Amino acid sequence: MTAVKAPAKTFDDIKDMAFERALKELEAIVGRLERGDVDLEESIAIYERGEALRDHCDRLLKAAEAKVEKLTLAADGTPKGTTPLDKDNGAPF
Repeated sequence: MTAVKAPAKTFDDIKDMAFERALKELEAIVGRLERGDVDLEESIAIYERGEALRDHCDRLLKAAEAKVEKLTLAADGTPKGTTPLDKDNGAPF
């Protein structure tokens, strides 16, 4: 008999959360889980919220990375414009 996976919980308040706030809450959840000062049911609930926060932070970081541009230089070393960040083009990320 195979177990049916419960649908993932949605945390609607997270989708509009600023990166810094989401990261701070995620760090607080990790701290609570590491200390072990929560019962099993609450641990599961805050772990699920932590996963949603981590996913949100990851999406925000990827969106920010996509907006980063690198400076292009002319032959004489002066800036001539920008091009989109390309990981395969020697970018430092």
